[in-house]
Amino acid sequence: MLSARKISTMSSEVLNLSRKLLCTFGTSPASIAFRRSTGITNGIKKFTFPPNHEIYSDFNRIMVCSIKPFSTKSDATTSDAGEASSLIDDEFQPLDVIRSRSFRRTQRKRREKREVPPPRYLKMSTDQDWPSVWPTAKTFHPASVPLPLHQGYVEPGNRSPPNKFANLELMKIPNFLHLTPPAIKRHCEAIKKFCTPWPEELKDEYVLESLFPIEVISNDYCHSSPSIRDPKGRIVTLRVKLSHLNLDEHAKDKFLRLVGERYDQNTDELTLVTDCCPLKKQNYDYAMYLLTAVYHESWNKESWEDDKSELDAAKYEWDGSRSQKVLEQLLEPTALESNKNLIEQYKNTVTSIHDEGENTKLLSEYGNTVRQLLNLPTPEASSATSS
Repeated sequence: MLSARKISTMSSEVLNLSRKLLCTFGTSPASIAFRRSTGITNGIKKFTFPPNHEIYSDFNRIMVCSIKPFSTKSDATTSDAGEASSLIDDEFQPLDVIRSRSFRRTQRKRREKREVPPPRYLKMSTDQDWPSVWPTAKTFHPASVPLPLHQGYVEPGNRSPPNKFANLELMKIPNFLHLTPPAIKRHCEAIKKFCTPWPEELKDEYVLESLFPIEVISNDYCHSSPSIRDPKGRIVTLRVKLSHLNLDEHAKDKFLRLVGERYDQNTDELTLVTDCCPLKKQNYDYAMYLLTAVYHESWNKESWEDDKSELDAAKYEWDGSRSQKVLEQLLEPTALESNKNLIEQYKNTVTSIHDEGENTKLLSEYGNTVRQLLNLPTPEASSATSS
C-alpha cells in the first residue's frame, strides 16, 4: 500500500503540473491533445509532446507512478506482467489508458425479432367465461373485446366511424363491460350469504310508513364525459307527513307558517329540497338540520303571539268565533239541540268560505243553511206565493 506521505506528495505534484499547464496553454491536462509513441516501458504507454518537454515529462512520470498497468492484448509478454507486479502491490486498479490499434470491440448481440401475436379476441371462444376476462372496471382494451365497435365523429359521407383500435373515444369514457348479467348474478350469489330475508312485518305499507316516516330521495348519474360526477347528483329531497310529527294546534300553525309552500295540503306531506352544498352527504345533513330546527322552533311561543287576532289565523276557527256567538244568540237552546246537523253544515260552510274564498257554490250552500236554521222560505217558494 502507498503511504499517506507518498499520496500527499503525488497530489501536490499533480497540482503543480496543472498550474504549469494553465500558465502555458491556458487549459487543463485533460483537454490537451497528445499523440501516443510506439514504445512501451514497464507496461505503460509513453507520451511524447512537441512543445515544452519538461512539463510533459512530469506528466508522464506522474502517470507511471499513479496508474497500474495492464494489457488487454492476448500477445502480452511474461516480462511485462512481471514488471507490473511491483505496482499491483500498491492496490491500484490496473488501467490501460490508451488502447492499442489492434483492439477490436466485441460485437453486441443483436436482439431477436419476435413476431407479434395476433389480438386476443381472435382466439376467444363464443362460450367463454366473460366475467373472468373483464372482472372489474377498467379502461377499454380493443384486443380483449370480441365486438366490432365503432365510435367517433366523421364527416357525412361513405366512411364509417373509427373502429375500436386506437380509438380515444372508447378509452376516455366509462364502460359497463364488467357489469354484464352473468357477472351481476355471480356477485349476488357471492353476497347472498351475508343478507337476511325481508321482515314479514314490514311488508305492510302502513306499518312501514309508521316505523320509517322520513323518506329521502337522491339520484346518481353516469354518462359519457371526462368526469363521472354530475352536479345534479348532490341534490337531496326529504319528505315527511305532517301527521307523523307530534304537534299541537299552536305548533302546527307555526310550523305551517315557517315551511310555507313546501307543505302540500292534499297529501299532507312536507318536502324539503337541499342543493346548496357541493356534496350529497352535506345536503342530507342540512335537510335533517332544517327539519329539526323548524320542528323545535314551532314549539317555542313568544309573548307577542298572544296578541294574534281572528284575522291573523292561518285557518278559520269556529270555536269562539263571532259567527258561533251570533248563531247562539239567534237560536234558542232547544233549537240548537234539535238542529245539530244543520249547525254542523253551517259551521263547515262558513269555515270553507273563510279558508277557500267566496264562490257561487259555497254562497248557495250558505244561503240554504241559514234559511233552514231560521225557518225562512226558499226563493222558489217565495216566487210561487207571489205569483
